[in-house]
Amino acid sequence: MKNKILNTFAEAVADIPHGASIMMSSWGTAGTPFNLILALQDHGARNLTYISQNIGGTHVIRQFPDKPGMTRYLDAMPYILLHSKQIKKVIVTWGRGTDRNPIEKMVNSGEVQAEIVPLGILVERMRIGGAGLQGFYTTTGVGTFYEKGKETKVIDGQKCILELPLRADFGFVRAYKADTLGNLVYRMTSRSINPLVAKASTVTIAEVDEIVEAGELDPECIITPGLHIDRIVKIPEGGLR
Repeated sequence: MKNKILNTFAEAVADIPHGASIMMSSWGTAGTPFNLILALQDHGARNLTYISQNIGGTHVIRQFPDKPGMTRYLDAMPYILLHSKQIKKVIVTWGRGTDRNPIEKMVNSGEVQAEIVPLGILVERMRIGGAGLQGFYTTTGVGTFYEKGKETKVIDGQKCILELPLRADFGFVRAYKADTLGNLVYRMTSRSINPLVAKASTVTIAEVDEIVEAGELDPECIITPGLHIDRIVKIPEGGLR
């Protein structure tokens, strides 16, 4: 049986090449894989395609009372990959520019490409990517700028847009518990997108709070079967949670 447990996040992302596509959740602190993002920044892979709900709209800073002066950007964590010039394209639901998040300026200058997708469409494209389907038709966006350049078809008298699946070379997943086989249990909002990421990625890496032996998880609580998980790293003491 393949050993899926790795000791460090650096080891987990070490083989991510330049030009890879990375899919992850970035909606709230409960489901964002902070430690894998930091490891990817340190690793230095560039020309990445980033697929997620957003790229970090505002800087949310957490202070660590037991470590004076230590802060971490949380909801804006994926933005550090933009800041370090590692991303060439984002596929997200929004990326509105502000004085703290100048993605709009980066897009306008041609430094970064952006594909803005309605949230429901993004989620469904992830789902069918993981299910092995080749596309679906929707009325969302018909008659707007979003329709431009897309294939359309009239179904039951309604014009529809063809949407294609989203898949990624690597998926970063944040879960609560894993067993040694890779079965995952989630908590709170971490359950929203992470299970879709796990299925739609060729190599899925999970960062978790706890790892238990196979058979210790309640089967009724397992959301992502270990079949979809390739690597697991336990968040160490002092890691971001």
